Amino acid sequence: MQLFRFANPEYLYLFLLIPVLILLWILNEVRRNRTIKRLGNTELVLKLIPDMSKIRPALKFIFQIVAFSLAIIVLARPQFGSKLEEVRRQGVEVILALDVSNSMLAQDIQPSRLERAKQAIARLVDNLDNDKIGLIVFAGDSYTQIPITTDYISAKMFLSTIGPEMLPKQGTAIGSAIDLAMRSFTPATNRSKALVIITDGENHEDDPVAKAKEAASAGIIIHTIGIGSIEGVPIALSSSGSQDYLKDADGNTVITKLDEDILKEIAGAGNGRYVRANNSNIGLDEVYNEIKKLKKQELEGKMFTEYNDQFQIFAGAALLLLLIDFMIMERKNRKLSNLRVFKIKV
Repeated sequence: MQLFRFANPEYLYLFLLIPVLILLWILNEVRRNRTIKRLGNTELVLKLIPDMSKIRPALKFIFQIVAFSLAIIVLARPQFGSKLEEVRRQGVEVILALDVSNSMLAQDIQPSRLERAKQAIARLVDNLDNDKIGLIVFAGDSYTQIPITTDYISAKMFLSTIGPEMLPKQGTAIGSAIDLAMRSFTPATNRSKALVIITDGENHEDDPVAKAKEAASAGIIIHTIGIGSIEGVPIALSSSGSQDYLKDADGNTVITKLDEDILKEIAGAGNGRYVRANNSNIGLDEVYNEIKKLKKQELEGKMFTEYNDQFQIFAGAALLLLLIDFMIMERKNRKLSNLRVFKIKV
């Protein structure tokens, strides 16, 4: 098993320049063609400049764009993990249970409940040091997205793929998420374990309070973070570039509300605390500060400790394309044209 990553992923944003460069090149070609038309009959003007080629400038531009793309990859430094080691640390085990039901698309927390929660989790992962972390996603069912691990880089990679479309069954089964978390912790009775549930609390499927009591009896502390507004908002959907809202079977707009009562009950049954999220603070850092007070235990885990740079092949390909581009002239070569080896005009 090898883990792929970019050491400097921020350079990948340079790919956004490529559509701009293509647009500028097209505009320049349009301007050049208009200039030729203004000089007179197009066919006659082209005969007066027989060395001008329409294909070569486009070919050179393609080489330049591909070389530029390869150069961006070189700057981002692609790497493969080459050394997987057993790591021992002093910490706690934390599982985050993230609600990915359609109601998490509501935009009362900007840019949406789900995206804001993912951003908070990413920042938390960046600040982790010795603790193990896992991620469960749930809607009508629950799935393990990231098993308990100390490989924080992999955790962030998987985090970016999360969305409501990944779960076929919609709904909100908080009890199912608690049950899956209980089975996902390392099976040892002497380790500190905490479960953080991030949801709007609209439970439709099961009895999460009973499950929280069961988890607490197994030594698992449960904290809940309520995300959304109590007043309720429609669930924004993207449809053909226009704003639309989720509707029920009767065509009525679905309104989603934060259910604080159930989340407070779950936290109380799980010997944890409830935190209300808002636009400025999701509350995950606040909850994690409580988790850090738990007794630290020796944790074992595997992670990549060495990475090999793999940019050389991209750099070589970019240099080769630039060399070819340098050798191709924008105008036709008369001597080569006169050869007509294949009886085709160059």
